[in-house]
Amino acid sequence: MSAQQPLYLVVSLDVEEEGLFGGHYARRGFSTRNTASLNTLETFCSMGIRPTLFCAHSVLADPASCENLSMLRDRHHAEIGAHLHHWNTPPLTLDGTDNTLPDTADRVPAAAVSDTLFSAKLATLMEAGRALQGQSMTSFRMGRWDLHRSHWPLLAAAGILCDASVRPLHSAASSMLGPDHFDAPGNPYWVTTGQSKIFEVPLTVTPLLPQLPALLRALPATLGARARANFKTWGALALLPVYHPLWAMCAVTRLYAARGGRVLSLTWHSSEMMPGCTPHLPDAAAVKNFTGKVGKWLNWLHRHYSVCCLTMDELRHELGPSAPTLHGAGDWSS
Repeated sequence: MSAQQPLYLVVSLDVEEEGLFGGHYARRGFSTRNTASLNTLETFCSMGIRPTLFCAHSVLADPASCENLSMLRDRHHAEIGAHLHHWNTPPLTLDGTDNTLPDTADRVPAAAVSDTLFSAKLATLMEAGRALQGQSMTSFRMGRWDLHRSHWPLLAAAGILCDASVRPLHSAASSMLGPDHFDAPGNPYWVTTGQSKIFEVPLTVTPLLPQLPALLRALPATLGARARANFKTWGALALLPVYHPLWAMCAVTRLYAARGGRVLSLTWHSSEMMPGCTPHLPDAAAVKNFTGKVGKWLNWLHRHYSVCCLTMDELRHELGPSAPTLHGAGDWSS
């Protein structure tokens, strides 16, 4: 890829409380001590990345976490974005009965949250961001990638200008299990909602064979829905470093770029940099291997491509003027 047409790299973290990988979601009594490990990002910042930190309300409400966020913003130009954990962002209810809810929930479908309650939670989250930095957060990611078609106008009304919640080639079996993002494009695009537009930066996902998505779309309805719901486990690779070895990260990058992809979106969770905060990274050695893998991939990327590292908001300004406005039947557009 020529220097005139670089690959753009946006690196983002979901900065959030611990304990989200065991199938239980805490409404209260959680910890955000993992944010002390955010200083690990300084190594990657020295390699050129400009991180976007999608912060849950649990983090923005914690003074120690806010200090860690401010350090990365002030030293390394990190962008502070919004990350909605709807299961524990106040208000938990609209009728003042928050205290009657159990401390944890086993299922937290965003589709079950009314628009009014969703907007109230989003307002709380946005106000916490303003309290931290004196200005509004403009970039957003939905917790659990659980962004549905009905959410787009609510995001626009809250002042969101850039979203990173869409996971192409991913489709849940029903709305209560997740959204339908299967047909979403791999490159950034604009979503129009009313009089507003939101710039979408989808997660980097590419099929192992380019013909596979079309074949799944041609299947009978029931069989096709089942195949699409499982496709992420057998037919596609996503740029999610915690789940893939280095060779797979390089492979998805090569495939994506060879098929015309321009923007690499790499993401992981803040808790994955603190030993023992997630089942798949149980100790310091596992975390060291993980962060080392990310560093090796960044070195490999810079050796093989011309790379421009930007935050989500910077990417919106860079590519927004030339990005298409797209419409579709799935939750990836309004």
